Amino acid sequence: MEEPEWHSPAAIEEAVALKARLGDAAAVVAGGTFTGILVANGLIRPTAFIHLGRVPGLDRIEIGDELRLGAMVTHRRVERSSEIRQSPWGCVAECFAQVASPRIRNQATVGGVLCDADYASDPPTLLVALGARVRLRSPSGEREVLVADFIKDHYETALRADELLLEVVVPRPPLRVTYLKFKSRSSEDRPCVGVAVAADMDREGRCGSLRVVVGAVSGRPQEFPDVCAIALGHRITLDVATEIGRRYSELASTLSDVRGSAAYRSRLIAVLVRRSLEPLAA
Repeated sequence: MEEPEWHSPAAIEEAVALKARLGDAAAVVAGGTFTGILVANGLIRPTAFIHLGRVPGLDRIEIGDELRLGAMVTHRRVERSSEIRQSPWGCVAECFAQVASPRIRNQATVGGVLCDADYASDPPTLLVALGARVRLRSPSGEREVLVADFIKDHYETALRADELLLEVVVPRPPLRVTYLKFKSRSSEDRPCVGVAVAADMDREGRCGSLRVVVGAVSGRPQEFPDVCAIALGHRITLDVATEIGRRYSELASTLSDVRGSAAYRSRLIAVLVRRSLEPLAA
């Protein structure tokens, strides 16, 4: 096959125009940690690459009413940002710090981890629980999509052939947020199961809002609002935490891979959801 074209645009308008012209035949390169694996194993054969490293503004971090992370912000920058850690979004930095190893986090980007839609990733699970959105641009304009709707299935997103992901927008988190993962192999391995919990509690310890999201067990993060509803307006007891974990275990779709069987993952979901909710227990 012919050598793929290499494009390195210097402006967002140029990058968007290239993506619109080349469509799905082109692979967008951010950090390259996942794209390199796909190409090396012959899983994708792009006729062109669009590298975003020279596009200004895509590496910007902004903190205001919402947290805005440019598509080219690396995991390591999120992890080590004192501004993020000292803000209400400290949970985001803590989650990104759990991804793989420092050498991966130095390369992997915020936009890349979402556009790859690799099921065995940590950040998407937390970002779904926080109600985060992605901002997308095409020649016809911009649109925003919830991360929960952006990731469709294994390596499948709502990104159109003529669109680029510009940034991730994270609303102000509730007061209680946790991300808990279980690794079945090495300390640097990807998650076998990941659980994100985002909750608001009133002064009496009653639950005002609750989102529990399970990731790394199927093609996309999963949540079951009807199950979480049993805690609303009440104190979360250990029995309630156990019951929510049990129901999530029964409802969540799970897969088998080298990190664990589908049945193993189902059992882990019950345990990790309960453990994630225990700090909220009265």
